[in-house]
Amino acid sequence: MAHLRCALRRAASHQMPGSGKSTLFRPFSSGTGQTAEKNVPYHKTLKEESPRGKGPTKPLPTSAEVVVVGGGSLGCQTIYHLAKMGVTNIVLLERDRLTSGTTWHTAGLLWQLRPSDVEVELLAHTREVVSRDLEQETGLHTGWIQNGGLFIASNKQRLDEYKRLMSLGKVYGVESYVLSPAETKDLYPLMNVDDLYGTLYVPKDGTMDPAGTCTTLARAASARGALVTNILAKMLPRSPAIRHFISHIGAWAQILGRMAGVRVPLVAMHHAYVVTERIEGIQNMPNVRDHDASVYLRLQGDALSVGGYESNPIFWEEVSDKFAFGLFDLDWDVFMQHIQGAINRVPVLEKTGIKSTVCGPESFTADHKPLMGEAPELRGFFLGCGFNSAGKKTPGGEILSCPFRVTFSLAFRRFHHSLTDNHHWIRERSHESYAKNYSVVFPYDEPLAGRNMRRDPLHEELLQQGCVFQERHGWERPGWFNLREAILDYDYYGAYGHKPHEDHIYNQLLTDEYTFNFPPHHKTIRHECLTCRNAVAVFDMSYFGKFYLLGPEARQAADWLFTADVSKAPGSTVYTCMLNQRGGVESDLTVSPIEPEVQDSSLTPSFEVDGYYLAVGGAVAQHNWSHITTVLQERTFQCRLIDCSEELGMISIQGPSSRAVLQEVLDTDLSDEAFPFSSHKLVKAAGCMVRAMRLSFVGEMGWELHVPKEHCVQVYWAVMKAGTQHGVANAGYRAIDSLSIEKGYRHWHVDLRPDDTPLEAGLTFTCKLKTGIPFLGREALETQKATGIFRRLVCFTVDEKVPMFGLEAIWRNGKVVGHIRRADFGFAINKTIAYGYIRNPDGGLVSLDFVKSGEYMLERMGVTYPAKAHTKSPFDPENKRVKGIY
Repeated sequence: MAHLRCALRRAASHQMPGSGKSTLFRPFSSGTGQTAEKNVPYHKTLKEESPRGKGPTKPLPTSAEVVVVGGGSLGCQTIYHLAKMGVTNIVLLERDRLTSGTTWHTAGLLWQLRPSDVEVELLAHTREVVSRDLEQETGLHTGWIQNGGLFIASNKQRLDEYKRLMSLGKVYGVESYVLSPAETKDLYPLMNVDDLYGTLYVPKDGTMDPAGTCTTLARAASARGALVTNILAKMLPRSPAIRHFISHIGAWAQILGRMAGVRVPLVAMHHAYVVTERIEGIQNMPNVRDHDASVYLRLQGDALSVGGYESNPIFWEEVSDKFAFGLFDLDWDVFMQHIQGAINRVPVLEKTGIKSTVCGPESFTADHKPLMGEAPELRGFFLGCGFNSAGKKTPGGEILSCPFRVTFSLAFRRFHHSLTDNHHWIRERSHESYAKNYSVVFPYDEPLAGRNMRRDPLHEELLQQGCVFQERHGWERPGWFNLREAILDYDYYGAYGHKPHEDHIYNQLLTDEYTFNFPPHHKTIRHECLTCRNAVAVFDMSYFGKFYLLGPEARQAADWLFTADVSKAPGSTVYTCMLNQRGGVESDLTVSPIEPEVQDSSLTPSFEVDGYYLAVGGAVAQHNWSHITTVLQERTFQCRLIDCSEELGMISIQGPSSRAVLQEVLDTDLSDEAFPFSSHKLVKAAGCMVRAMRLSFVGEMGWELHVPKEHCVQVYWAVMKAGTQHGVANAGYRAIDSLSIEKGYRHWHVDLRPDDTPLEAGLTFTCKLKTGIPFLGREALETQKATGIFRRLVCFTVDEKVPMFGLEAIWRNGKVVGHIRRADFGFAINKTIAYGYIRNPDGGLVSLDFVKSGEYMLERMGVTYPAKAHTKSPFDPENKRVKGIY
């Protein structure tokens, strides 16, 4: 038996790697010299003699609708959900036994509240399956224990974060309560509450048993016709008739991915917890998450499992394909940083022995979110891996049974293809996400790891003018303008022998932004916004995706892909959506018909028959590319999709004075008659050929200049010089966020997601429903239009000067009807603006009259604020400014 008090005494002079400080952490043992055994704390596991090499335990069918590889939690959940949908020709392949990879040793904690509405919804579904549905279907107990969850707050910011989760939880029926230190002590008598600011108690959280859950899932799926068998993936026939293939093998996903030519951006790490001896009085206590101490305490009968996320995790450098029901030796030098926090929270642990250690492999990703959905490289190859030690909590069936619920934040497509096999980037970002897993999730956080991967032609020019950059899709894009400071190389927060940066001004700027109040740079953003509204601002939007759709059947492809009628003459530009077959929005973008050119270039490609220039949001460029290529393949259109995102820059000049500024730079007439809104031309700017588009994403008169990268600096400085007498200023995406929400422009992946339709989002005007032209998703929209809308995106304003960031609950006439998707402060109207989808609590339609007739409150951190609902944009509702009418 290992003993905590002994450990602390023996380790007084030990130093953590890279910390530079003396700590109490050291490998520990009992006075008799015995060490803790290496074993999981569960009464039952599925560990048996390995069947490897003996061939399949059941005969394989000659064909299968779906083959799932990996018999862990995700694999079992996937076959269960698909079988419930009526898909019976399913095969689950497991090389050893169910749970043998990582599932068998996981802690099994289920916390219902997350700072993500999608994750809260998925977790609520998982909880219902394991706590109710499976037992009703099979008569078997899954091992679910509902002992509740307790979130510890040692400061106001942490409690504010928990209050945000509490407000979101009300939307999904998750019961939770903010407790005082005294109330916390009553609930958990063994807890030290002297340093607490408060806690959040979620009574219906609990724990899942790996063997019980997976066995019951597999049995329920088998009862509906699914086949579960043991076989190595490499033993499959050379050309089996498989329609869908799903990889659920976690830390081993890269091995299988390489076999299929699919790049899987994850890393494997050691992840550990220890199990204590019996603790008197701990029975029936809730599980505890003390984020500030980076430690969790899981009830284990009459003992506790203690674990957490450290700053120097051990990478599993060589992933073994023979590792099954295995555990690593625990590295106490790494793990001991959790012990002091655990003892501080539950002091009795200091005199409690350690019964066993559990250190196993887990897969982690660059943003601590799973990789789900179809791989861009191979049709029919789906992934559900990289669950960051949380795989048992997510229903794997969503990957195939309902891909439209696999939103962008979880989809494989969220990573640009240039990053998915960049080992340096994956390693840095995965480490930072692991190390910061228990950090407060602030609205304006940015990574320090994996930066400067993609820089546009204006990066150095803007850096010298004080640009503070954000990272999106690998790109460094302008956030706001403050002072001159470069982003330094990643220092791993001082771990692995790296010397931490002593004077990193960019990091300090981010730290200053860590607040749930108005950020300290609020006035800076205000200046950029009002300069755009009253004079002219220049935005570098070069990170945008820029594609060409070209070829003999490009028009047929465009008609099918885009909701709007883009069969216009060259020179026009159309705002449109792309949908999935259920009518959900997969993208919003601009499409510009173009004319063929003799000389092929990034600005003027050569092609035959028809061509279109597509401009899409940079952060979702890979998603757009993948969606379009998938549709082109399915419909076998004879056309090409070309990516010129790296070859072209994009400079947007917006504001009342934009015409006056650009008239000095461009060699064309910019009058309304010669250059109307939603049109484009090839013109010269400062002697360089560019594509000028009269568009706006901020609600002002303005133009976008799409410029070959070698000319971007020259054109940019010509614009800035011409704008000097008009009060021109640089502006970034923080200003764009404010200006666009003020005007009511949608942001895809926030206001619009694959399960939102244009009718629900107020974008019916983008759909060619009055024409006879078929398009992807049209039938679903026509059905929805005929039956009516059961939820609707609504704009709200709040008169009280209070910041909102999204996830706030929406109350209508005293009932919760939805939550806020996106919120920001509108400086022109001097109010907080928020957008969210609302439902009728009685299950009826959500008409405009329903919206107008309600009295609304928005709940922020447990406090409600009166709000006004708008059916039109609160700023310039008649759209005069984009047309140059001031």
